[in-house]
Amino acid sequence: MDTRSFSFNGLAVHHYQKYPGRPVIVFLHDSLGCTALWREFPQQLADATQCNALIYDRLGYGLSAPMPAGERPVSYMETEAATLNGLLTHLEMEQVILFGHSDGGSIALITAGKYPERIKAVICEAAHIFVEDITLKGIRDAMHVYQTTTLPQRLQKYHGDKTDALFAAWTETWTRADFRDWNIEHFLPEITCPLLFIQGEADEYGTMAQVEKTVSQVSGNASQYIVPGIGHTPHKEAPALTLGAAKAFIEMLAF
Repeated sequence: MDTRSFSFNGLAVHHYQKYPGRPVIVFLHDSLGCTALWREFPQQLADATQCNALIYDRLGYGLSAPMPAGERPVSYMETEAATLNGLLTHLEMEQVILFGHSDGGSIALITAGKYPERIKAVICEAAHIFVEDITLKGIRDAMHVYQTTTLPQRLQKYHGDKTDALFAAWTETWTRADFRDWNIEHFLPEITCPLLFIQGEADEYGTMAQVEKTVSQVSGNASQYIVPGIGHTPHKEAPALTLGAAKAFIEMLAF
């Protein structure tokens, strides 16, 4: 697969091109993730569906530039959606399938709602559309793990000296009092493209309400795939099942 790596407004971008004229799957990482942490999954799904792939590190993650200084606003994911739209506009991409995990899934939903003209389908994995108590508990548990284990050192392998800042941005934003009312349900009716919501049955950061309320409120055809006994990261915990569900969904799309 031909790979072109470049920087766009501080983002480290990797564009995998092998299938001329075919759609591009854009992968959006989670709140502690980056391009490298997707591992082989993007190329596997791209090859399985004969699609191209675009992967990038958001500002503050992986090989990208640091995120802006100061407190993250409640609307930070809307800003990320605008950044993604700018990248897609720059690359003149019109046949786009979004595959977003966790924060990336929420960003995918916002993008599809705000910029429906170029988004042809969405796969959201463990996305959030509102804040739940289980989410906050999971984040506070992660804060304890960060303070008491080698998690910082493991993350530094991927994020370098940006690690403390990105971890604080995630945990401090989500646990702030003003973030408790964060909600993106108003974007859902504007999503007209097909959507697949993948969720682990034992997700430690969200309940089935995230899935049900998303699937019931979008305007396009929507389906869900619940992976039994799996937590917040189906594409790592059950890669074959997740790949199979995503492949079947993409193969049903008309391009």
